[in-house]
This record gives sequence, structure tokens and C-alpha cells, in this order.
Amino acid sequence: MEVETEQGETGKSVMCVLTDPEGTTLGGTMYLPQNVGPIQLQQIVNTLLKNEEKLPYAFYISNQELLVPLGNYLEKNKVSMEKTLSIVYQPQAVFRIRPVNRCSATIAGHTEAVLSVAFSPDGRQLASGSGDTTVRLWDLNTQTPMFTCTGHKNWVLCIAWSPDGKHLVSGSKSGELQCWDPQTGKPAGNPLTGHKKWITGISWEPVHLNAPCRRFVSASKDGDARIWDISLKKCVICLSGHTLAVTCVKWGGDGVIYTGSQDCTIKVWETSQGKLIRELKGHGHWVNSLALSTEYILRTGAFDHTGKQYSSPEEMKKVALERYNKMKGNAPERLVSGSDDFTMFLWEPAVSKHHKVRMTGHQQLVNHVYFSPDGQWVASASFDKSVKLWNGTTGEFVAAFRGHVGPVYQISWSADSRLLLSGSKDSTLKVWDIRTKKLKQDLPGHADEVFAVDWSPDGEKVASGGKDRVLKLWMG
Repeated sequence: MEVETEQGETGKSVMCVLTDPEGTTLGGTMYLPQNVGPIQLQQIVNTLLKNEEKLPYAFYISNQELLVPLGNYLEKNKVSMEKTLSIVYQPQAVFRIRPVNRCSATIAGHTEAVLSVAFSPDGRQLASGSGDTTVRLWDLNTQTPMFTCTGHKNWVLCIAWSPDGKHLVSGSKSGELQCWDPQTGKPAGNPLTGHKKWITGISWEPVHLNAPCRRFVSASKDGDARIWDISLKKCVICLSGHTLAVTCVKWGGDGVIYTGSQDCTIKVWETSQGKLIRELKGHGHWVNSLALSTEYILRTGAFDHTGKQYSSPEEMKKVALERYNKMKGNAPERLVSGSDDFTMFLWEPAVSKHHKVRMTGHQQLVNHVYFSPDGQWVASASFDKSVKLWNGTTGEFVAAFRGHVGPVYQISWSADSRLLLSGSKDSTLKVWDIRTKKLKQDLPGHADEVFAVDWSPDGEKVASGGKDRVLKLWMG
């Protein structure tokens, strides 16, 4: 397709600049006919990027998606023809995830509240942690309980799958951690002890940095984070420095660990000796939640929506590294923090210790923040009953999703970044459509507060758990 770069018939052309989400321009200033819309822009971008396989793109002007020809957009928004129109192109997933719309199973088993649910990286297994001190593994084919993992002496507060899918770790209210073999439901070794208070978060070392997976980091109310090696079955490094509880922890794709704390700071650690590299300050109250722009790729490692399995750790590491590099591009890994001070900050910790943007708008504490799988969006859940959507690169506010009538506890994304799921104290789950910015599906069914939600990486199913003790599976 020819791209016209000279001034055509006066008044018929629109002066445009195409940029990627980071602001890098593509092909300089162009004069495009007013009848050019998203379809023609897709052809232009594919041509300029020399894509062998034509990829889908969405286009945004001032954070609003362009769905009409340029002429119509200018007219509707009363934009001057004299101005250069900046159009941001965003790559879209080449596959589509169906919205979940029905509960396919309600599975009893836990005898106290379900506090956490997590699908394995390949989406084939599901684990849950409960106030009844057990971890349970569920058979997704028969939709029945598979293993009950016993050994904890107190509530199981958090669980985390290794990105190669070979291990599951759980952390309890008494501060101990337990590694499980998901194939048998049996403990892999004795409980890992060292923390003096309850576990608030667990994050595994990315598989593209180390395969097979051996190390994970835990955060605790005792103010420390600890790195454990499951082969050595012990704590190898203690990350001390926070003056109050560590509330959240993420092991980044560049190999550093981020910890958020009630001391209002976020600390960045290197992982060979546990040295503090950087301190991110700015929040006026507790830091509750951290999200990484690469988080979804780090969680799923080498697994994607196609369901391909791998024969060796080396192959897995290679594919995971390719996926990570492709997702990250040339931009630095971004971090978003959510706080009790009602605000969020967007950081690029590899670049600066100062925040890039302060994100304000929530009227109550921010409970959970989560980047979309493609890094394009950040979603935040708050006690103000809303879920908010933000631009994942600039931190600008995009939309508010209102519909819950109670605090929103947790959110999860569909693998194609087109749908967002939320679970609330109001006993419902809701699915939001990112394109239309509207409610797509209301999912009532739980008898009480929904504490935990997860959307499987293969996109097929959603799991939820809460105060009513049952685990619900939802399908499209």
C-alpha cells in the first residue's frame, strides 16, 4: 500500500504521526486522506514495520480508541486540521478469549473460607488455600477435588506456582512455608521456617533466568523477605531493611526483587547476595500491592494459550526468554504500586528512583493493582467499590468501572488483555470489556464475600473462592 507523504489536495488530508506506546515515531509525518480508518492504518503499520505476518493493531488518539475514519474523528472532536494528529498504535493479541458467562461447577471441600486461588502456568491445574489450614488441588476435567494437602497449622494465606509448573508453595498465618508436589499433593520436604509472623506474599524466580525453578521469595508481616532454595530446602538470603511489615513482593524479569511495605517504601534488591539497590519513596501510607508490566509473562514462563508442553528445562528457559524479550521490547520493566493513601505510583526502577507518574482518583485504599498481559493497561481495585483502568505506559487515567456495591478485593485479566475480572465483598464477580469500557457479564452465585479470583492462562476458565467456603468454576 502506498503511503502518501506529500500534501495532497488541500483540505482533504490529515497530518498524522504514528507512534508506539513508548512514544517512538514510525515513518515520520504523514498526510493521510480523511477516509482512512483503523483498517487502513493497520495496513500502513504492518507495511512500515515490515511485518511478514500481518498483525492486528488498535489505534488511540489522546487515550481514546479510534473506531471511525480520521475525518469523522476530527469533526466529532472539533480538532483543527492545522494540528498534527498523534496516533498511538498498540499491538493486539492474535487470539481471542471468550467471556465467561456461567458457573460450570460449585465444588465443596474446604471447611473454612477460601483465601486464595491460582491456576498453574499452563492452566491445567488449579490450587486453593483456605482458612481450614489446607491447600487443595482440583481436577479441572472432572471438576472435583483431587488432593488435599495437609501440614499447615494455621490459615493458608497465599499460594504460588513455579513458572515451570513443577512446584506449588503455600504460606501460612504462622509464618511457615510449604512446598508441594502438584502431581501427588504430597509435601516436598519439611516446612520452611524462619519468618516470625504471617506470610503476605510469594514470588518465584522467573524461569527465563533459571530453569528448572529452584528459588522463590517470601514476604512477611515480620518486616523481612526471604529467598528460599527448594533443592537445598532452606533460606539462602534474608532481605532485611524494612521497618514495618512487608506486604507484597515481586521477583522481576531483570532478576531483581521488589518489596512493598507498611513503612511506605518499596525496596529493590539484587538476588546474589541480597544487597539493597534502590529505595522508592513517595507513598504517604502503607504500600498494599505491587504489579510488574511483565508479570503475566513471568507467571506463565514458556506456556501460552496454545497449550504446548516442553520436554526439558533448557527448552523451557529458551522459550520463556523469547517470550519475555518480545513482551518487554526495548522499554524498561515498569512497576505500579497501590497504597492505603488512595493513590498509585508508576515507576521505572531500572531508570530512576523517582516515580514517573502519581495516579490519583480512588476515594479509598487501593487493594490490588495488576498489569494486563500485554502491559498496555493497569487495573486497580479499591475499597471505594470501583475498578479503575489506566494507561500502562503513561499512567494516565482511562476509565472507571462501576457496578460493585462493596469493596473490590481482587482482579484478574484474560490472556488476550481484552477482558478484566473482579471479585468483591458484594458476593459477585464481574467481567468488564476493555474496548467498550462497560460491564460485559455479571456473575452472581457466591453466598458471601469473594476474596479470590483467577482467570486461567489458557483463557478457558475462571475460578473464585471466598467466605462461603466453596470453589466456583466459570466457563464461556
